[in-house]
Amino acid sequence: MRSKTFLIVIGLVAAFIVLGSVFAGGIIIGRNFPLTAIEPTKTVVSVMPAVGILPTSTPTESMLDLETPVSENDSTPQDLKKLFKPFWEAWQFVHDQYVDQPVDDVAMMQGAIEGMLKSLGDQHTSYITPDELLQDQMFMEGEYEGIGAWVDTQAEFLTIISPMPGSPAEAAGLKPGDQVIAINGEDMTGINSSVVLRKVLGPEGTKVTLTIRREGVEEPLEFTIIRAKITLPSVESKMLDKDIAYVQVITFGQTTDKDLHKALEDLLSKKPKGLILDLRGNPGGLLQTAIDVASEFIRKGVIMYEDYGNGFRQEYKAKGNGLATDIPMVVLINEGSASASEIVAGAIQDYQRGALIGMTSFGKGSVQNWIPLSDDQGGVRITIARWLTPKEHTIHEVGIKPDYEVKLTEEDFIAKRDPQLDKAIEILLKNSK
Repeated sequence: MRSKTFLIVIGLVAAFIVLGSVFAGGIIIGRNFPLTAIEPTKTVVSVMPAVGILPTSTPTESMLDLETPVSENDSTPQDLKKLFKPFWEAWQFVHDQYVDQPVDDVAMMQGAIEGMLKSLGDQHTSYITPDELLQDQMFMEGEYEGIGAWVDTQAEFLTIISPMPGSPAEAAGLKPGDQVIAINGEDMTGINSSVVLRKVLGPEGTKVTLTIRREGVEEPLEFTIIRAKITLPSVESKMLDKDIAYVQVITFGQTTDKDLHKALEDLLSKKPKGLILDLRGNPGGLLQTAIDVASEFIRKGVIMYEDYGNGFRQEYKAKGNGLATDIPMVVLINEGSASASEIVAGAIQDYQRGALIGMTSFGKGSVQNWIPLSDDQGGVRITIARWLTPKEHTIHEVGIKPDYEVKLTEEDFIAKRDPQLDKAIEILLKNSK
């Protein structure tokens, strides 16, 4: 069963997807965005998604001061005192009557924020604990120690969205949809996924044993994985046989547009017959990077629309300076392609710029604003908009259906076959005749 929640990158990678303006898959979960810090006004299009940067409020003296006696309401804005009276009454009742004292004020405060955001009924609007926020910042530094997988922390169990290419997770055989039900023999039932995530992380060279529940497999599977330092490349490229150029965009990070441009310059200098753009397993990233990437392949027109709750619509257009706007191309997608990946794939499909091959994508089409809270008390991510393809197709919880559905089976993986790539080459060679 494929989870439709926020993509998160972890150094399970090491951490969550995020980047201040990111899609991602989530993901942010997410997942590979080399920023140096999370800024209050950055936004994520799902993941990890850069949507336009929105103004956000900054902490004021009216915010809750935990050092103020809980019996006083002076920290509550005057116009909200009546509304919050039951909250402060409940707060005081807990301090006066709860059986196990003293209670943890910080945990209660964080729980209150989490509950407030959860009441909105949006799976991508949530509280980010200080520890999770720190992991996000670690992730954005570009190196992590873990197993190398994109994960979903919003599901019942920590769920693998996609192993990172070349990672210990991929080498061990973890698959999208795998659920982590135990770690080193310890049952993870009922354990918060962010806690499970931290248990998966660990120093390079150490071992972790994951017990996995996999759809279609009756008995749980067990994988012992040696953690590694995960350095995430943004773009990988090469020439394939029969003069076919291949470029894989692994994440939509801060330097991806420059890395891709350089790779295309090198590939196109070799006069290829066609180009394969591989977005499989890419959980997303910065919105502006998605526009920049799409602009390398689409000469002009709208790349995506962004619709806000107040009815405002923002459109993002191709920049008009792409290197690969004429070469025949195809795009590879799968269940792990999310957010920014879906923006690029959706635009290419709508303009019939190239055929999409693989499996239906993840389905992440909302934009989050990531806002750190004061006093190192974590942060919040708030859904501020949803995005649509150039033909106004919604992707959220639907995904993008490929033009050619081609499965990559367990048997293919074991045998190191890639029928999706084979189909892409076949189509390009056929169209080049």
